[in-house]
Amino acid sequence: MNGLDDVIAADTALSDVDGQAGTLIIRGHSLDELAAGSTYEAVLALLWEGLFEEAPQSLAFTALLGRARSQAFERLREADVRQVQQEPVEALRVLLAQIDDGERLDTALRLVGAAAVYTAAVLRLRQGLSPIEPDATASHSADLLRMIHGRPATAEQVAALDRYLVTVSDHGLNASTFAARVVASTRAGLASAVIAALSALKGPLHGGAPGPVLDYLDSIGKPATAAAWLQEKLSRGERLMGFGHRIYRVRDPRADSVKGALQTLIRAGQVDAQRLQLAEAVEAAALKLLAEKKPARPLQTNVEFYTALLLEALGFPRDAFTCVFAISRTCGWIAHAREQILGGRLIRPRSRYVGPQLISARSR
Repeated sequence: MNGLDDVIAADTALSDVDGQAGTLIIRGHSLDELAAGSTYEAVLALLWEGLFEEAPQSLAFTALLGRARSQAFERLREADVRQVQQEPVEALRVLLAQIDDGERLDTALRLVGAAAVYTAAVLRLRQGLSPIEPDATASHSADLLRMIHGRPATAEQVAALDRYLVTVSDHGLNASTFAARVVASTRAGLASAVIAALSALKGPLHGGAPGPVLDYLDSIGKPATAAAWLQEKLSRGERLMGFGHRIYRVRDPRADSVKGALQTLIRAGQVDAQRLQLAEAVEAAALKLLAEKKPARPLQTNVEFYTALLLEALGFPRDAFTCVFAISRTCGWIAHAREQILGGRLIRPRSRYVGPQLISARSR
């Protein structure tokens, strides 16, 4: 029972993760279909469909999110500067806590908009730069990149970030989503649910793992040294980040989706192809060694491996990768929170006591 493996804790119509087949279905649509042509706003509308009484049509979400980003920026003016001098994910958690709790669509939109605005502002302020005001008419991905870099992103960069945000928008009942559902079941509010989820996400066994992949690539340096470097790592009993997944027994389908976004940037001449070539050599060497040393464990490439390369290519610093993950997953957390609220059931599992039996005072 440790880890609740194979325990059904909720019924959901949001996403289905098939670890044996290596597939992800979101609201009846395959990940391949959504990642190939959907915007983040479209997937947000898909996930939230039927969960809010006042939910608008899909095309309206670009304007609604734009307005939510502008509202978040206004609240940023009141923030204590000391709140942004922490690690990005910690700063984001503090800033999101300033959003009024609620269960309606306006709160949900503010949370999604604020995650992007506050992440961009924190990264700018840490460089000694002023935050950039959102463009309410832009798409979520385009505005996020502009608010971080201070210039319009290319069409390829926007498409690549959109593909990433779509790819990781929801993924079954993972640790952070379960945390969101537990809090939502108490009727604490959507902001509380999202903050609880973010607190779970920042753990290195969940969403805090992509950054070390780049540390590996930097240390390895060139394809020829990959096998020896990884062999030494494994001989010390260390884990190879970017490989293995709690659910997938085969390759994580999100890995190829994110890799596809990276390849789009390479074809456009906006990323050095040698970085991808090094990553592919490291991936091949790692999979070979893992199959040899741990044949009983299916350790395949997971989403973190190519996420690290894509977010690096888009100019996000390594310590902000978890924040970018949260920018996407906030819409999924909210969908699950609303689904739980509408079900009206408090999540209250039981534990099995394995401690000593009752000890009387007289026997001591």
